[in-house]
Amino acid sequence: MFSLLSVAPAFADPTLDQAVQSPGRSTAFVSRDVVRHPVEELTFFGLKPDANVVEIWPFGGYWTQILAPYLHDYGTYTVALGPFDLKKQTISQFQSEHPEVYGRIKTTQFDSQHLDFAPANSVDLVLTFRNMHNWMKAGNAPEMLAAIHRALKPGGILGIEDHRGNTTAPQDPQAKDGYVRQAYAIDLIQKAGFKLVGTSEINANPKDTANWPKGVWTLPPTYALGAKDHAKYEAIGEGDNFVLKFQKIKD
Repeated sequence: MFSLLSVAPAFADPTLDQAVQSPGRSTAFVSRDVVRHPVEELTFFGLKPDANVVEIWPFGGYWTQILAPYLHDYGTYTVALGPFDLKKQTISQFQSEHPEVYGRIKTTQFDSQHLDFAPANSVDLVLTFRNMHNWMKAGNAPEMLAAIHRALKPGGILGIEDHRGNTTAPQDPQAKDGYVRQAYAIDLIQKAGFKLVGTSEINANPKDTANWPKGVWTLPPTYALGAKDHAKYEAIGEGDNFVLKFQKIKD
């Protein structure tokens, strides 16, 4: 059995609430708050306004639009860009269009060729959302997790979310369908030197059987099958996601 920590009540931090409620956020992102629970999830991870935070592979910037204004005055927010981020250049667009909000974002590169994304023992909190399956597909998850461990301060926190695989099916080591069994993820992360300190079911979806024609991308918001069975997949909703909190133990 996994431990289930109680998540702090929503809106416990008025500054975080303000960042989530900001009118500057994309309406498309705001529409997903009902399933992504940003206040609850970031509160669960222990986010503080003066923290040194690194977000791994921000992709479209859903979390960037919350974390950048929240950490702007007292904290440090770094985005560690992956191959897709560098190609899409979303973060640089944010910075150029709204420097008053995003101008203080620090950027670095993080992939198998650039593992030193932050100085050793310098980061309070590393966050990564729905990326572990990508590292598994590339075959470099242990190296990526080891690099995250190295960057965190002793006692620092890794907050991770990903699509939860079916426990009755064996784990594909490459997670080609986008799903990762929770026990498999925990074992892999703990082997990198982390201690599991909490799990949360805030992004659980029991309707997701983790067995779809195009993997997790069959479901919203991607709808990989297009119009085919759109209403069916819309009713199921976004994938079932685990939310895990780890602490760096001594090297």
